[in-house]
Amino acid sequence: MEDRDLPVLEEAIGEIWETARRLGLDPFPTHFEIVPATILYEFGAYLLPGRFSHWTHGKAYYTMKSSYDYGLSKIYELVINANPSYAFLLETNSLLQNKFVVAHVFGHTDFFKNNIWFAPTNRRMLETVSQNARRIRQYGIEEGNLEVERFLDAVLSISDHIDPFPRREQPDPREEPPVRPGDGPYADLFPRQERAEEKKTGARAAKPQRRKVPPEPEKDLLLFLLEHADHLEDWQRDIIAIVREESLYFVPQMMTKIMNEGWASFWHMRIMRELDLTDEEFVEFGRLHAAVCTPGHARINPYYVGLKVFEDIEKRFGREKIFAVREMENDVSFLRTYLTEELVKDLDLFVYEFQDEEWKITDKNWERVRDALCDAMTNFGHPYIVVEDGDYKGRRELYLRHQHDGRDLDLPYAERTLQYVYQLWGRPVHLETRVEGKPVRLTCEGDKVRRETL
Repeated sequence: MEDRDLPVLEEAIGEIWETARRLGLDPFPTHFEIVPATILYEFGAYLLPGRFSHWTHGKAYYTMKSSYDYGLSKIYELVINANPSYAFLLETNSLLQNKFVVAHVFGHTDFFKNNIWFAPTNRRMLETVSQNARRIRQYGIEEGNLEVERFLDAVLSISDHIDPFPRREQPDPREEPPVRPGDGPYADLFPRQERAEEKKTGARAAKPQRRKVPPEPEKDLLLFLLEHADHLEDWQRDIIAIVREESLYFVPQMMTKIMNEGWASFWHMRIMRELDLTDEEFVEFGRLHAAVCTPGHARINPYYVGLKVFEDIEKRFGREKIFAVREMENDVSFLRTYLTEELVKDLDLFVYEFQDEEWKITDKNWERVRDALCDAMTNFGHPYIVVEDGDYKGRRELYLRHQHDGRDLDLPYAERTLQYVYQLWGRPVHLETRVEGKPVRLTCEGDKVRRETL
């Protein structure tokens, strides 16, 4: 986009904002910046500007930027869930492309502001990640960059194993433990009496039961390590807390990918139709929309599927209903409730599996297709692993259990990750799972992991 187009774009942003508000959207105030591809792809790799440095971010940047350089893919914009929101436009976009992107962004910022799953998020996360990055840089100076990066490797390997919805019940202060004869100011009077009663009845005091830690299986592995890995230093605990905080920030976006992109696509169509575009601009807009909202090949396109489901909801229930759906649902409830048999057929959705050395369509029944989609999104597609016991066999060993859902773990990947968990826990770590229907336990006691069938 040329410099002379900037005043036109600024005026268009105001017009698009007013149009979005008139159509019923209520977005956050949004600050737009035009940036070169190197900056946009750096933000895309780090997910947030100013986030801490790590080699995985560099790897993501190289992959994304290479794909852009070879013309295989292109990021038109990046929008940040904050109040006010920040959106970054690619400087090589045409004026019409940036108008299109601005309309799409206002759909996103309306979703950020009004969807219930985003309500708990930190709306000042840009400032938070910058502070986090400064602290991690300081730890690198004090502890050594290699040591900090090695620790970050371990923490990031399990950064997906968090619980965004902890159900921790605080002890009721009104509930007091029962008074026993050995308690209280006269405790010294009772031991003789208790021994006399034991001799009389022949009974012995019961051996106290070992307190289980955690009392119930704990899904949030990072939180458990933060609270119970007693050998960790303060800087290590802080890094775990930072990674956990930033991982929790991204959870609503992972939970609502289809809805969020579908909602933004639904509204960019309607906003752009309200603008006074030339014939050439309408043609360019049509090409852009078709490129974004096209059926996926190897996997579903969230823009396309989300758009079609929202359009179907509006057709069946009216405009008011889509705003209620936008407010209350996430991807799993959205698809389970509103993906109909007709939509599955129209979208040509099906289940496919790798069988006999080739990919085959294995099911087209609409209910099983819907359920397969929802199952794949449960726990964001990650294995569901819980802390079963943090004091296994009374030796402070860590016992993890994989809640098997029919999909086996990638064992080499699991073994490498267990070595990272061992590094964080500082004692032997066990993981119970199932492989081809048989219970198996992986045990890591250092550099090696052994498997045993249970």
